[in-house]
Amino acid sequence: QVQLVESGGGLVQAGGSLRLSCKLSGRTFSSYAMGWFRHTPGTAREFVAAINWSGGSAGYADSVKSRFTISRDNAKNTVYLQMNNLKPEDTAVYYCAADRRSDLLYASDWSVYIYWGQGTQVTVSS
Repeated sequence: QVQLVESGGGLVQAGGSLRLSCKLSGRTFSSYAMGWFRHTPGTAREFVAAINWSGGSAGYADSVKSRFTISRDNAKNTVYLQMNNLKPEDTAVYYCAADRRSDLLYASDWSVYIYWGQGTQVTVSS
């Protein structure tokens, strides 16, 4: 059984930081590129960041570039999202997902992701 379990969400003031973690079990973690998406009610699911199978390449949405950093530890089957200088508009439920590909060719397209976590709430107060 494949599971993606996120953790690390919470409430933080604007300008603060949070680190999200997501652990995959039930599959070979290093086979997949991994991505983070976020969603707020009434909006479409938004791509945040993605990282290829080795961790050697990453991509970011313009809205988070220079503030967020995605990384992975294949030995721990875990992908991370370090979020700095958080803004109220970053408030959302954050989801990690496993891409059916190992590269980043379609990483911003949610439809290529085959496994999803349950989501973790991030709330940034002004």
